Amino acid sequence: MTTNSNQPPHHSRERIQDELMDSLDEEFELEIDDERLAEAIAETAGEHKASSIDRTVYFKELLNLQRELIKLQDWVVHQKAKVVVLFEGRDAAGKGGVIKRITQRMNPRVCRVVALPAPSERERTQWYFQRYVSHLPAGGEIVLFDRSWYNRGGVERVMGFCTEDQVEEFFRTVPDFERMLVRSGIILLKYWFSITDDEQNLRFLMRIHDPLKQWKLSPMDLESRRRWEMYTKAKEEMLERTHIPEAPWWVVEAVDKKRARLNCIHHLLQQIPYKEVEHPKIDLPARDRKPDYHREPVPREMYVPAVY
Repeated sequence: MTTNSNQPPHHSRERIQDELMDSLDEEFELEIDDERLAEAIAETAGEHKASSIDRTVYFKELLNLQRELIKLQDWVVHQKAKVVVLFEGRDAAGKGGVIKRITQRMNPRVCRVVALPAPSERERTQWYFQRYVSHLPAGGEIVLFDRSWYNRGGVERVMGFCTEDQVEEFFRTVPDFERMLVRSGIILLKYWFSITDDEQNLRFLMRIHDPLKQWKLSPMDLESRRRWEMYTKAKEEMLERTHIPEAPWWVVEAVDKKRARLNCIHHLLQQIPYKEVEHPKIDLPARDRKPDYHREPVPREMYVPAVY
């Protein structure tokens, strides 16, 4: 009698259920970490923080969107499409959070994140866009820039790392640069994550009080906090001068992190004309079994101690 190798035996169904729950737990861990210190700080200050979107609704919508992202990924590979998404915004605006949710279930060989450090001495002498160009996608790839060439119109300008002449040259050049990218076949999306003064203050306090997040708080972040108004002026001019029909800016209201993630991912999916790609049915082959096969035991001292 033959058996269908794709149907799990009854005794393994619980294991499969455990695996599915473990996958979902990854998201729960991220969300719990997001909320625990915000609540603690609000309680300490005697404040009542308005509740976000219902957790059950949030997870349901996020998982639905992540399924669509997988369809998008398949379409990008099938069509050899090239996608670039820029995530900009103030420090602690939530760019990293939405990037994590986008990439969480995607293939890192298809969808990769670019978060460049400060330029080296050599890079400072190059054409400004040169170090970003090397990270642009080939066919079948999606690249998410966690901060991008817009550093020049924001942090570099406000912190005095470039001259006003360099800023002006950037504003003159970037529309043509982005039009070139679009003409070459790249789908280019630009998101600005917008938060309030009070919300950034709260998120910085969370980082100060959380040993798991203190690494996120750099001296540059503290200085950017002091220069809030300068950043506002720089952002307003940047959005005004680089909002072009070929590559418009999209502003994400990001005070509510959960809604911001859902809204951004939903919008991203709407901007790309992807379709579901048909895949051939997968049949798990039966394993070859050799009568003379013998598995050698692994010495116990090679195992990691079972502390848990």
